Amino acid sequence: MAGYLSESDFVMVEEGFSTRDLLEELTLGASQATTDKVAAFFVADLGAVVRKHFCFLKCLPRVRPFYAVKCNSSLGVLKVLAELGLGFSCANKAEMELVQRIGVPASKIIYTSPCKQIAQIRYAAEHGVQLLSFDNEMELAKVVRSHPSAKMVLCIATDDSRSLSCLSLKFGAPLKSCRHLLENAKKSHMEVVGVSFHVGSGCPDPQAYAQSIADARLVFQMGAELGHTMHILDLGGGFPGIEGAKVRLEEIGSVINSALDLYFPEGCGVDILAELGRYYVTSAFTVAVSIIAKKEILLDQPGREEENGSTPKTVVYHLDEGVYGIFNSVLFDNICPTPILQKKPAAEQPLYSSSLWGPAADSHDCVAEGLWLPQLHVGDWLVFDNMGAYTVGTGSLLRGTQACRITYAMSRVAWEALRGQLLPTEEDQDAEGVCKPLSCGWEITDTLCVGPAFTPASIM
Repeated sequence: MAGYLSESDFVMVEEGFSTRDLLEELTLGASQATTDKVAAFFVADLGAVVRKHFCFLKCLPRVRPFYAVKCNSSLGVLKVLAELGLGFSCANKAEMELVQRIGVPASKIIYTSPCKQIAQIRYAAEHGVQLLSFDNEMELAKVVRSHPSAKMVLCIATDDSRSLSCLSLKFGAPLKSCRHLLENAKKSHMEVVGVSFHVGSGCPDPQAYAQSIADARLVFQMGAELGHTMHILDLGGGFPGIEGAKVRLEEIGSVINSALDLYFPEGCGVDILAELGRYYVTSAFTVAVSIIAKKEILLDQPGREEENGSTPKTVVYHLDEGVYGIFNSVLFDNICPTPILQKKPAAEQPLYSSSLWGPAADSHDCVAEGLWLPQLHVGDWLVFDNMGAYTVGTGSLLRGTQACRITYAMSRVAWEALRGQLLPTEEDQDAEGVCKPLSCGWEITDTLCVGPAFTPASIM
């Protein structure tokens, strides 16, 4: 092991003890606390992150994964991914500082933002970060002045019109501009060493990757004609982060592998990278949020009564987190979070029309509505899964407190797999593999056939 992560960084979960059990212990402790009361906290299953990593390597064996730090910059995640040998995709100085502080070498960092502050370009130069992205002349000129020894990756636009998040509206050079940009780089004595793209988050069509890989091949040819030695292809992100996504990783992997075989066959000297964020962390994080207030509103519907003869009502529950904090997916991803009740209701309990609201004093801070829930009370806990992406570090400023606490957990099986003790030897590669459950999460019931360990040495 490289020494980024130690057993003191997480709770070791033994066989038969699940993340749900840990959540119950923590919510009980939080409810009984008389000081330092918390109204929300995360439980992060680092074993699920390990499992996702091995699954990715199995589906895309030629692709070297880098982690998009902006997605979730919590230390436990960064440490376990560094231990797995990932590189890191950083969007700014703070993210570069963070990963270097835990010991990640500059050779494993890509400064991927195509719109960079001059001061932050200089920071990259001073701290040995050599690989930078660009997609326009002004950005290239800034790097020429502030980091002339940098190795540049040209970010090209994609057709992401069907994706949930369309990044090409903001980033990426159209193909018709690429030759001109490559010519300018050559005149400025800047090395362009590769091409990157991003099909957008939530891309429903795996063929978008194939088309972008074909476009990248054209740009590689342009670069070769102009004297650039290009050896990096960055596939970006867009890989699904939850179980049961519309497009499975295996489908995407099959399309990418076929396109790589066609346009960048093995042995061609091109290093294939990908920048994964949601894929690694979405399903690994669960958040528990307590109800801090409630209000019952009688519905004025003449002639209508509930089965028990009472007047129909809707119940409004207030949480200490909202859409301007950890539930920002409601605004950005058009998601309606569905709570899991920490206390299972009795089968005969009536259900009421209910909604969940955050702490902001405006009508947009609605976490979920149209729910049918039993009667809940102030202090009851609601649990939400798949909460790992773009949630950590976004604790609501309206609460006037720090971001939510995170408790990291990992099963002993996952820890041993991370340490390399459960990986098959070379003699076992033709066998079915070593199948072991890696996650302590209650939502993960399948097992994983672990492939060979994969540790990228450097991006240069």
